[in-house]
Amino acid sequence: MSTPSSRQWFALGAAACTGLLGFGYYLQFARGLEPCPLCILQRLAFMALGLSFLTGALIGSGRIGIRLVAGLGLLFAGLGAGVAGRQVWLQSLPADQVPACGPGLDYMIGNFPLLKTLSMILRGSGECAQNVWQFLGLGIAAWALAWFALLGALAIYLLLRPGR
Repeated sequence: MSTPSSRQWFALGAAACTGLLGFGYYLQFARGLEPCPLCILQRLAFMALGLSFLTGALIGSGRIGIRLVAGLGLLFAGLGAGVAGRQVWLQSLPADQVPACGPGLDYMIGNFPLLKTLSMILRGSGECAQNVWQFLGLGIAAWALAWFALLGALAIYLLLRPGR
């Protein structure tokens, strides 16, 4: 039995990102869980990661193309893991150390410059520290962190894999 091609691995990564985003939208629209600003940044990272993997699945062109796409995937997985890790840390804080709730994302985007908005989002707020859904003892942010780590490991594998 032969090992999957790089294109197949990229397709699997893209499918995983699509499934994760779909589940996030299910939780939002079917279960009524509104995403906090850090959750939205994680969604954007999953979208970028999924698009990079989809690009690799579609073009699958040579070793340089595979490395470029896998490198982009690793970058997006790392960024997403950083945001998810920050949220996991916020959720682990004692209640008296949780930051106060800040303005909503729409307000921040409409009233502050982009870098200031990003800085405010990454600091997190009380709403980002809430852990309203769990599966097997892990909340959404912890699951996102695990998936970013797994998909980042896939990107590393594709970067270092010999041949096509």
